[in-house]
Amino acid sequence: MSSSDNMAGAQGLFTGITESNSNLFLVQPEEVARRWQEGPCLRSQIFSHFAEYVPKIYCTDEDARKQDDEQVQHSLFAPIEWFLFGEEPAKGLEKLQQSGSCSQICGRVFRSGETTYSCRDCALDPTCVLCMNCFQNSIHKSHRYKMNTSCGGGYCDCGDTEAWKMGPVCENHESGGAESNPQCELEDGLSERCRMLFSILLHYAVDMMVWQREEQELCLELQPRQKNDLYYCILFNDEHHSFSQVNYTLKKALNCSTEEAQVHSILIDKEGRKSVKYGSKKTCQETQEAISKISNEISGWSLQTAVLHSSLVAHQTFALRLSSWFTNIIGFHSGFRQIFCQVAVEEPSPEEPCCLTRLMLWDSKLFKGARKTFHELMVSSFLLETECKKLFAVEFTKLYKQLQKDFIEDDHEPHISVISLAVQIFTVPTVSRYLLEEQNVITVVVECLLEMFSKYLDKNKFHFLNHNTDKLNRAQFPIQDLRYILISKPTDWTEKLRTAFLDGFRAFLSLLMCMQGMEEVKRQFGQHVEEEPHWESAFTLQLQLKYILTMFQEWSASDEEVLLKAYMMCHSAVMEYGKEAHLKDSVVLYLAGHLLNSRPYMVSVEPVSIHLPLTRLLAGLHAQLSRTGAISKLCNYFTEEDFNVDLLIEYPLRCLVLVAQVAAEMWKRNGLSLVSQLYFYRDVKWRQEMYDKDIIMLQIGASRMDPNLFLMLILRRFELFDLFKKPIFHKDKDVKKQLSRMAEEMLHLLIIIVGERYNIGVSHVTKDDIIMREIIHLLCIEPMSHSELTKALPEDENNETGLEKVIQKVATFRKPVGSSCGVYEVKKESLKEFNPFFYHYSKSQQTKAEEVQKKIRKAEHDSEAFPPPVPPKFYPAFSDIVKILNCDVMIHIIKTILRKTVKMRETLWNEAIIQRILHLISLALLEEKQQLENEPEEEVSFDFYQKATKIENVGGERISILLLLDKLKHKYHFQTQIDMIMWTLKIFDSLQLLRERSVGASAVVLNPEVPKAEENAHDKDKAERKRKAEAAKLHREKIMAQMSAMQKNFIEKHKLLYEDRAEMQEVGESDVDKESIEMVVDDTRIGVGPEQGTSMLKKEILTCILCQEEQEVKINKPAMVLTACIQRSTVLTQNKGKVLPKTENFNPLFMNADLSWGTHTGSCGHVMHAACWQKYFEAVQSSSHNRFHAEVVFDLENGEYLCPLCKCLCNTVIPLVPVQYQKMDKENADIIAQMLSFSRWQEIVVARISGLRAFNSKERDDAQMPPTGMAVVSSDFRSVLNFGVQAFTVYSTSIQEMLTVFATAAYRVGLEIVPNEADPRVPVMGWSTCAFTIQCIESLLEYEGKSLFGSLLNRQHGNLKALVQFATAQRVTAMQDVIQKHLTNLLPVLLPNMYSEETPSILDIDLFHVLVSVVCAFPSIYSEGSMNLQPTALSSTYNELFIFHLVTMAHIVQILLTAAKDCPALMEECEENEESHLASCLYNKLVQHTNRCLNSNVSGWYLWEHVKKGITPYLRCAALFFYFLHGVSAPEVLHSASSEGHFEALCSYLALPTNLFLLFKKYQECVNILLYRWCSNLRLADIQKEEQTVLRYPRKINKLVELPEEYSCLLNQTCHFRCPKSLDDDQKHPVLCLICGAILCSQNTCCQERVDGEKLGACTIHAIHCAAGFGIFLRIRDCDVILMAGRNRGCLYSAPYVDEYGETDPGLKRGNPLHLSHEHYKQLNLLWQQHGITAEVSRNQDVNSLFILDWQHM
Repeated sequence: MSSSDNMAGAQGLFTGITESNSNLFLVQPEEVARRWQEGPCLRSQIFSHFAEYVPKIYCTDEDARKQDDEQVQHSLFAPIEWFLFGEEPAKGLEKLQQSGSCSQICGRVFRSGETTYSCRDCALDPTCVLCMNCFQNSIHKSHRYKMNTSCGGGYCDCGDTEAWKMGPVCENHESGGAESNPQCELEDGLSERCRMLFSILLHYAVDMMVWQREEQELCLELQPRQKNDLYYCILFNDEHHSFSQVNYTLKKALNCSTEEAQVHSILIDKEGRKSVKYGSKKTCQETQEAISKISNEISGWSLQTAVLHSSLVAHQTFALRLSSWFTNIIGFHSGFRQIFCQVAVEEPSPEEPCCLTRLMLWDSKLFKGARKTFHELMVSSFLLETECKKLFAVEFTKLYKQLQKDFIEDDHEPHISVISLAVQIFTVPTVSRYLLEEQNVITVVVECLLEMFSKYLDKNKFHFLNHNTDKLNRAQFPIQDLRYILISKPTDWTEKLRTAFLDGFRAFLSLLMCMQGMEEVKRQFGQHVEEEPHWESAFTLQLQLKYILTMFQEWSASDEEVLLKAYMMCHSAVMEYGKEAHLKDSVVLYLAGHLLNSRPYMVSVEPVSIHLPLTRLLAGLHAQLSRTGAISKLCNYFTEEDFNVDLLIEYPLRCLVLVAQVAAEMWKRNGLSLVSQLYFYRDVKWRQEMYDKDIIMLQIGASRMDPNLFLMLILRRFELFDLFKKPIFHKDKDVKKQLSRMAEEMLHLLIIIVGERYNIGVSHVTKDDIIMREIIHLLCIEPMSHSELTKALPEDENNETGLEKVIQKVATFRKPVGSSCGVYEVKKESLKEFNPFFYHYSKSQQTKAEEVQKKIRKAEHDSEAFPPPVPPKFYPAFSDIVKILNCDVMIHIIKTILRKTVKMRETLWNEAIIQRILHLISLALLEEKQQLENEPEEEVSFDFYQKATKIENVGGERISILLLLDKLKHKYHFQTQIDMIMWTLKIFDSLQLLRERSVGASAVVLNPEVPKAEENAHDKDKAERKRKAEAAKLHREKIMAQMSAMQKNFIEKHKLLYEDRAEMQEVGESDVDKESIEMVVDDTRIGVGPEQGTSMLKKEILTCILCQEEQEVKINKPAMVLTACIQRSTVLTQNKGKVLPKTENFNPLFMNADLSWGTHTGSCGHVMHAACWQKYFEAVQSSSHNRFHAEVVFDLENGEYLCPLCKCLCNTVIPLVPVQYQKMDKENADIIAQMLSFSRWQEIVVARISGLRAFNSKERDDAQMPPTGMAVVSSDFRSVLNFGVQAFTVYSTSIQEMLTVFATAAYRVGLEIVPNEADPRVPVMGWSTCAFTIQCIESLLEYEGKSLFGSLLNRQHGNLKALVQFATAQRVTAMQDVIQKHLTNLLPVLLPNMYSEETPSILDIDLFHVLVSVVCAFPSIYSEGSMNLQPTALSSTYNELFIFHLVTMAHIVQILLTAAKDCPALMEECEENEESHLASCLYNKLVQHTNRCLNSNVSGWYLWEHVKKGITPYLRCAALFFYFLHGVSAPEVLHSASSEGHFEALCSYLALPTNLFLLFKKYQECVNILLYRWCSNLRLADIQKEEQTVLRYPRKINKLVELPEEYSCLLNQTCHFRCPKSLDDDQKHPVLCLICGAILCSQNTCCQERVDGEKLGACTIHAIHCAAGFGIFLRIRDCDVILMAGRNRGCLYSAPYVDEYGETDPGLKRGNPLHLSHEHYKQLNLLWQQHGITAEVSRNQDVNSLFILDWQHM
């Protein structure tokens, strides 16, 4: 839609214009251009032309303006183009195109929702993206790439050499010229005309849009000749009012309909403004006042409006069209683009800014549509030329602060603000460096940031209390711009660059100074904190600065001079902040012969902050000094005293003590806010510049301080100094627990300081080494998927983790199995790097990792000790850290803990503390061993071994660390650490040997009090335990094998017992075994007819899931019911998209052959007493009134509830009716067989039906008279009774009630009408749902390739059994005359002499539904008047056999008639056999009965194969039906998945000959009359004329639509999708219906329609017509699936597309290439075919999400 269309809204015509619009085409563009060329003042002539024609075009009503494009082009743009080219525009453009001067940069501006691609291998940074067309034609398609969805505003970087490391141009743009080709310059005349024209038009467009006030007049040249009093009332959008509020306001103010108000609101939201009133100024002002008043009343804010003259609005509308024209015209030649940019930055006068400046400064005041248009113009002009880009960047930087201020006050989305263009210039390396050197851009951005945050300062520190969240978020946007500037590090430095960078760094330090120490917390004593402090904003700011801090460090490290100066500046800032700490008097402390002067401070009492960015930045810079070697020059700038290392570590140490105290539960009264802060402090997103840098700073302190003093300071800050100085006894258990945990945390910190060396600059490691170590420790917890690993690893500034680069070295990938995702498992050789005290482990992770690793080692009978892995070598600047392990204070700490633990005098020292002490001792021993192995002993000053073995006399007791360890191994409480203790003692031995080798016999001898025999004995014990464990394992395996053999023998001997045992109710989904199905006591496996096998009556004892009481299912006992869910279904439809019939007056007696819709009944398989269920349902009804939004999960009005056990959605119950065993008299069977032939049975049935018609008619005519005078009725009327009758089966009242409940539910759901038990259609819907459910399950089994009987799940088995028994039993609750009427309407389809006009053709109906209905209804013909009789079992078998044979023959004919068009000619190579011969004979008869409409030249062999294939699904359904009707076990072949012998077994079970055509031979005496009946329908002629679509057999099994293998192909197919009901070109939200393949416009008001008074979205409407209200939609741009179950229910489901690791990517957040997972898609397909959408929605529906997603509007 053009902008002019969106600006429309006039309520009347522009009456001031009397000239017809057709006169506009009288304008001669060539003549106008010539006048302009010859005239004295080009500007005046152009403006005069605009003044005359612009109002004529744009001051009209909306209907007229829909045709304005031609008028605009002819009257306005054609003269401009004629003037520009000096000739016909088409010829001029052709010449330009031949010059090959187009830029190779694509420059496609992305729309919101458009898919973009970024190459992870070649892109300079993540902001470098390609459009779909360029990506598909580039080399990056075969690289590692990411897919993302654009929010709009950016452009394609194809052709930009600075954006790509390789492959910068796609194949489409390779032919493009260079950016500045001197051979492609414009001709002098064209260049001059272009400059004049562009200058006039651009100033005109800017003047029109930058409109200062409403009263401002147009310039004299633009004023119309005849002034009129016609105005527009313009309404602007804002973010203060909701959509509904604007609708309400407009409806009241304009007195319009809701639909008209919504149209206005939609366009206002889309374009940013719209005219809502057109008329006189007074009328428009009244409307303006009404809008302001109403909107202010409902929200407290007035909607922004303006009353503008119609001429001004017309010129503004044309100005936008002119901007679009500029965008198009400058794309034809780079010369046009350069001239446009030059004109845009030219200043008309020193006082007046250039057009570009005016547009940028006025951007926040422009409406949305104007912003988009001008931003696109800027991108298409300035950003596609390098020099022009610099011009734009300079102007942008000059205005940066003002633009940011305007942006904060703006309420529009960030992506439509001019500030969003920063990414397009700051990410270009040459431009950003130019701005840094010439404009000092870092300083500009940081100073702007400081100004934005100045309002949050409190005592020179940020304090985010009671702030405006939106404005604070907007104030942080310069941080992102700073990241863009720093993303490309310089390779060479100039003095100018150094000066500019250090100036920016100094400004950045000022920002960090305001953050240092912000949001301090103080421990709460006594009362719990009343109000949780707001802390999220500070952490959000810290997260935003994370990459900035890292990039400043990396920039500084790339130049030694810059690094040293930056370090000095940062050190000075830290000292400045910490000067307050110097003011306090120090206290002298003494421990282990050492004195410490410490300033008093207690974390548990005084304020402390975890925000220390200055100190952490200094730690990072120090590490960079160490890495580069520049630290050696640090002495030139600092003395040791000036360095003041104790002050540097003070604040990080306080922070880590705070972490320990919170872990010790000392800050419980401070609430959850502090816990949350410390969680994020160590979280992967924040820790790199918070926790990790604090550790580095402590390592700096440990390397530069005296180790004894360093440890004493740590003890002091942890408030544990007195604990190691003198004995302290605490009676308070809480205090003891806190001290114990604090000691544990302190020792853990010491382990980290000494042992954690995997940081750049701390030791000789690379980034890959660090990532590998992280991966190893993550996988030691548990195997992880690729996405889980990615989330757990830190990202760099390019959002990369480095995972793919190193993962193969340390882990193996276990490929996905089925629908699960693949996972990584750590390699066995990498487990040696496992460290239980890995500093990124949380407490729970550490515990879990230890348990997992111990389990692995235990399984391998390996030692459960976890010695520290060999650490990498420190850099020289950090090498003195290891002295901590060897200092006097450390020895004192170790001895104190070990001595008190051995004596068990204090419960203070738990196993966790001992574990950490052992780890510290191991670190010290390994360090000494490493030094002894790599250096001569005389150069090794590390003597921990000597100090640890030195014996001291303490309190009359001789102790050393080694002796204490030897005693500790005998302590029962620490047996879990015995392996670690023994490993430590071994290291002591190895060190002794190393010392002895170095100094000979004079070496220190191991203390004789520690005998080696004990160690050897321990090794022997360990070996013995291992041998016994293996022997026990072999013994267990032998016993299990024996038990298994005995069990198999027992089963073989007592097989019959297992076959006859009662089937118990199961909850699971396990398959029903053959033994649980087989109930036959003889070898007869025939399920229908007098020869059918007998079934054993078994007690079916079930347990109610509610009361847990058992009950046998009997007809005379209270009913037991099965939970069930009835739903309409189109799963089997052969006519997708068919309009479903209106069900109010619809007769469902005959199911259409295409199965366009049906009623499916499913069950979760759980059983209840009917009375228990009724009580439960009543309780749910009463309790739901008190539950908010309970009706969303289930609809009580429609009888819905959740299964009490599995919470599956149900809407009714099926009564459990037992199979009735009736013994058949075999002797009478032979007699009946002789008397009752098929033809005789037909005669009797026809006579009975005819008689019942007359009988019922007579009763209706004279209800008082007995039914005498039956002479009119055939003598065979009561012959049917001669073959055996009996009384009705009597069911308990409870069972009858439940039969009615289920029948009514099937009627209500299937026909979607109000329940009515008296409706004659009720029994029909019961038969229909039985037949349809059987067909659905048969189709599902066929699709899955499973056996017919052996693969039924317990719930399917129970469901089908209950359904079939219900279908046959429900006639006892219905009026017999109703059942008889249905039967009399059903049989005419099959039998002759009963045809009526309402009888359908056999081609139009599904014969399996007819079979089920007739079998269930047939006993009703035995009833007569008030006598309710039913056939005996023997009589029933003959009835069922003849009915089944009759329907089967009709179905064979149905198959042959519909297959005629596909039949090939006679095939000579096929041998003639009995099947083909009989098939040909039958087919020839059909040809005759159809008046030779069928093709007579058809192969008999083909006919037989076609019938065999087409009838198999019908036979499978019939087998299921008769199996559950009589309970006769099916042949073994049908329990197997193999298809061999399947057809023959079906025929045998159903009492059919294998050669089905023998049926026609067997009943040949009545075949002709039957064929005549079935072929007599006139529709056959229509079919032969192909006037109707013919259904072919077998019916195809429906599947979800085929999807492309690659997700990018799917995106490519839908990238140009436009909503057919919308005229704008904005990207929509396309969704693909996976059921039928239709592409819809989702979540847009343009496609919403009213259905039954409710406004529904496109998906909801489509689901109603496509799948009876159910829907499966793939949201293409979000890569997820929507499941819909009705109008108001739905849920999100995983899309079937996965990455190479088997993981889905909803929302394309990871952006990895995706391919179709056939397993996932099959699972989704099965969910649909199993009718599981309702259950899935009910399980996954989150009530909270309902406030966000309105499913009816999807």
